[in-house]
Amino acid sequence: MKRGELPIDAVLDLHGRVQTQAHAELTAFVERAWAAGRRCVLVVTGKGELGAGVLKAAVPRWLNQSPLRERVIGFCHAQPRHGGDGALYVLVRRRRD
Repeated sequence: MKRGELPIDAVLDLHGRVQTQAHAELTAFVERAWAAGRRCVLVVTGKGELGAGVLKAAVPRWLNQSPLRERVIGFCHAQPRHGGDGALYVLVRRRRD
């Protein structure tokens, strides 16, 4: 995942969103990805001014909290070609019915 070799199944761009809107969109996005059987998704947060973006700091925290933690195996910063520090690869759990 860290090397960016897994195919990206879906992308969510959170640029221009306020925190409450971004959190709701991220939760819905991960839930849809899990339900659809998508494995690797890209979440673009942006880098923020001087690299200190609010969403850049908040998204990893949200991914580690319930209800997203139950759907996510792990995440890491994307390769530069996919957004670098302003984006995250998220590995979604497999659906077990």
